[in-house]
Amino acid sequence: LLSNILPSFVVEEMKAGVTNIVHEYPVLTVLFADVVGFTSLCATMTPQETVHMLNLLFNEFDRLCAYYGIEKIKTIGDAYMAMGIPNAPPEDVAVRVVGFAMAMREGLDRVARRLPHKLQVRIGLNSGPVVAGVIGSLKFAYDVWGDAVNSASRMESHGAPGEIHVTAATANLIAGRYDLQRRGTIDVKGKGRMETFFVGPPKSSGAVCQRRTTRQPSAASLTSSASASH
Repeated sequence: LLSNILPSFVVEEMKAGVTNIVHEYPVLTVLFADVVGFTSLCATMTPQETVHMLNLLFNEFDRLCAYYGIEKIKTIGDAYMAMGIPNAPPEDVAVRVVGFAMAMREGLDRVARRLPHKLQVRIGLNSGPVVAGVIGSLKFAYDVWGDAVNSASRMESHGAPGEIHVTAATANLIAGRYDLQRRGTIDVKGKGRMETFFVGPPKSSGAVCQRRTTRQPSAASLTSSASASH
């Protein structure tokens, strides 16, 4: 049951008797995605139709998470939050998350063909320092915090339908693998002026859009890739 709620490396720590699980990552790529015009769309649907649509969509995203080696954090209404698993260099993790983001757009198209509604997704990414850990006692949850998370959320909300919108920090990590369209410096709520980019197709010489080839980290390996305190 815990494996369906928490990351596998966290479950290992809990099995080892760790009760205060905290991870600090110097650089981690975080993703937010949500359905464009969801509120207006819901007004035309019954509650059953709304839940059915979200279930189809999030099940597809969950499947892609497993394929690409991405860790789903949570859903918030029609929003989907995920992060790269820190079991590789930050550049490789960021590239993997972008590959996942591109697959999300294709997955949404597959789901939309089964529904009488036009669906579009808006996706935002940022990379930077975050703190993650398990909170709660009645319902466990592995969550991620930090300014990098807030910026990822802003990239989604300030993005454009069908686009993958990233900060300069993420752009720097993936620049050798993907074409990038400079959006310019924009006003971002709560952040001020930020330089942002839209992600284009993978570069033929360095595209990495495949699923992960490395294992998920064990509790022991996390110690070397992040500062963990218990």
